[in-house]
Amino acid sequence: MTLVQLEYIVAVDTYRSFVTAADKCFVTQPTLSMQVQKLEELINVKIFDRSKQPVSPTEIGSQIIAQARIILQESGKIKELISSQQQDVLGELKIGVIPTVAPYLLPEVISAMLEKYPELKLLIWEYTTEDIIHHLKTGVLDCGILATPLTDPNITETPLYYENFVSYISKNSKLYKKKAVDAEDLNDENIWLLNEGHCMRNQVLNICRSTKNNRLQGLEYNTGSVETLVRMVDLNGGATLLPELAIAELNAKQTSKIRHFKSPEPVREISLVTHKNFIKKRMLNALKDEILEIIPKAMKQKKKKDIVGI
Repeated sequence: MTLVQLEYIVAVDTYRSFVTAADKCFVTQPTLSMQVQKLEELINVKIFDRSKQPVSPTEIGSQIIAQARIILQESGKIKELISSQQQDVLGELKIGVIPTVAPYLLPEVISAMLEKYPELKLLIWEYTTEDIIHHLKTGVLDCGILATPLTDPNITETPLYYENFVSYISKNSKLYKKKAVDAEDLNDENIWLLNEGHCMRNQVLNICRSTKNNRLQGLEYNTGSVETLVRMVDLNGGATLLPELAIAELNAKQTSKIRHFKSPEPVREISLVTHKNFIKKRMLNALKDEILEIIPKAMKQKKKKDIVGI
């Protein structure tokens, strides 16, 4: 039994396809299939039911794959120990980021990390919270940047910063004349929201304490983009809520439509999350340090802020 064979069965389980697993492992499909078959013959157990599409593990196969993930994680600690001893930040870091954080945080962070750590390879995907958690547990991702708390015993959360929510109000709204708003003020507004599945949608609904969605008469618009929410308010009225870092992307005319909430302002906690058995700690610490370097000092403080659940 080899670590390579264990990597292959984990890949097949993750992607539920021999072809995709081979592609992700940078080998041919016959090579991967042969090694999986050799492992099955060695232990005299069928790990996968190949009659099903997509391919799925057998009952005993699922237990073997779960143990294989633990073995691979433990074996990876050897490389991490060597890297730590050499004080190097190198290798591959696979990051998942929710779409309401990525465009406002990552460009500057990526630029700084690539300049400081030339031997580090960053692979980044924008996913919803649910997808990030799933990919952390299956090993597709190393870490995620998303809103917390998650209260998942298999996930480790490291809070990074606390980002205020602000309201973005149409000039046609009666709220436009207010200097600051509270949650109750929004109850009579048409609130534009992100799609189902985005944690920020749930947070906005928690703030507004209503189930009102982004429907105007004769219209239902589904989006995963904060920028689109701004545009919809500009053209169709109503209001939306934005994360504080998004304000920097607005022009002067749009900035005039921002209204902060009365104290205590609702905030979202943004954290760096990993699986509890995560091992690439030097890379993770480097990423954390670069994020904290660009975050305003006020956003690192938790005091006097109302963290909104997801």
